[in-house]
Amino acid sequence: MSDTAPTLVLTGGQVLTVDAGFTVAEGVAVRGRDILAVGSDPEMRALAGPGTRIVELGGRTVLPGINDSHLHGAAYGMTKPPFAIDVGHPAVGSLADIAAAVSRAARDVPDGEWIVGLGWDPGYLAECVADPGRFPHRRDLDAVAPGHPVCLTDFSSHMVWANSEALRRCGIDADTTPPPGGVIDHDPDGRPTGILREAAGRLVQAALPAPTLAQRRQAIRNVIRELHSRGITSYTEPGLGPGGAGTLFGGLSTDNWTAYADLAASGELRARVSVLLLPAPMGGSAADLRGGLAELRRPESADPRLLRAIGVKIFGDGVPPNRTAWMNEPYPEGGHGALCVHGDTPALQVDELREMIRVAHEAGFQLGVHVTGDRAIDTVVDAFVAADRAAPRPDARHYVIHGDFISPGSLAKLAAHGYGVNMNPAIKWTVSDLMDEVVGPERSAYQWPVRSALDAGVRVCASSDAPITEPDWRQGVASMMLRESKASGRPSGPEQRVQLADALRAYTATPAWQDFADAWKGTIEPGRAADLCVLDRPLLGLDPHDITEVRVDLTVFDGQVVFER
Repeated sequence: MSDTAPTLVLTGGQVLTVDAGFTVAEGVAVRGRDILAVGSDPEMRALAGPGTRIVELGGRTVLPGINDSHLHGAAYGMTKPPFAIDVGHPAVGSLADIAAAVSRAARDVPDGEWIVGLGWDPGYLAECVADPGRFPHRRDLDAVAPGHPVCLTDFSSHMVWANSEALRRCGIDADTTPPPGGVIDHDPDGRPTGILREAAGRLVQAALPAPTLAQRRQAIRNVIRELHSRGITSYTEPGLGPGGAGTLFGGLSTDNWTAYADLAASGELRARVSVLLLPAPMGGSAADLRGGLAELRRPESADPRLLRAIGVKIFGDGVPPNRTAWMNEPYPEGGHGALCVHGDTPALQVDELREMIRVAHEAGFQLGVHVTGDRAIDTVVDAFVAADRAAPRPDARHYVIHGDFISPGSLAKLAAHGYGVNMNPAIKWTVSDLMDEVVGPERSAYQWPVRSALDAGVRVCASSDAPITEPDWRQGVASMMLRESKASGRPSGPEQRVQLADALRAYTATPAWQDFADAWKGTIEPGRAADLCVLDRPLLGLDPHDITEVRVDLTVFDGQVVFER
């Protein structure tokens, strides 16, 4: 083969470049690891040499490789079978189904060993839907696994459901004081129900046996293989470090850095992974953050286009379904939620959060802050601005993670300072009906205001937050375009709908900006990384309701075909 001829040509289709003008071409040529040319079908065919592989698209769409910009890859792998049982919808639809799944696991797991699972959501459990006063309880698990400690994490990863044996082993009883930012639910007699919210969940999760490095590597390999089948070639690991040691079955711990580095060194890391460091836990302090950063001895990949740490993750508040998101207006049932950082009063917590942000900013890190309630978001955005005013960094690219109820004022500040927001449209699709009850219909409709953010000039990324939802960008794109509920199909905030181009940009070009990689990936342009995915049909003009039925036929990573149906 000529040194100048392409190694691969995809032509005769609909190449959505997602460049600044959303140019549509007919073909793309790849040489080695990079995109060589983009253009018409005759132009691409003319470039081909005797050894060039030509893929006939037949009208199918080609996209840049998808970049899921908030995906807990290691945790996603370790919260799936064979490492954990699936207790999420649609695998289960009732408390009885979960009890049956735990009972099956108890037959296979030796007595006294832990049973762990992920995914339960009371909004999709028949008994809880029929009776709003019914909630998962330790007794539901005691009946089927009395001799095993059981830890089931909910779909959001912000609640743990434990049985009596797990509570006993962890020393949790009526007198246990939850850690800062945590809540332990109690029966009227004062005994714990088995539900532990936010930081309190770590009281149980910290007791789980740690996965081995070999298990971590295998979990990551499994995940990347799955991601290739979904057209995903890049993702952000949003939190690895000492602050994640007791979260998602060890999937956020520092040891995962070693697992990733091992895979990169052996040539087995076949995805581009950007990492946010997690030096402080939920409920942590500026001192925790400083100590965690000092402790982290992160291995770096020889190829920073494969694996690198680009920022720091901080937890600001909780999540709306738990009523722990810090809101300006009270929840219909009362209360405003709270920040989940160290401090005995809201004012002290605000000061602590501002100091955490200042420390990370002045250390030169990008900041991604988990924050969902409008009052908490305002606090974080103001802290971004204050930190930059004290120590100017013109291209810090800080961003709000989730940003459920972000106010117009905070959107304007993000835009003015070149900061971003990372939203989760598939979670919106999942919880729309539930949120009407949690915050009322008006606030529920506004949740994740993508259209408002784009109109304000804010860079918007969209992501799955897997394992919270499946890493399915198709569902995310459809949700951004439709704003419909998974449970009922009812529209929720249709004024926040966006068009296909904006939705695709949130999964490709804008995440490349978030990764400080917009000069070399995220679009289909000459000289960019040859990360591509081929769909099974044309995407332009497709009914948004049909997008979730689209299949990925072929995925190219770093110039190599890594998946082909």
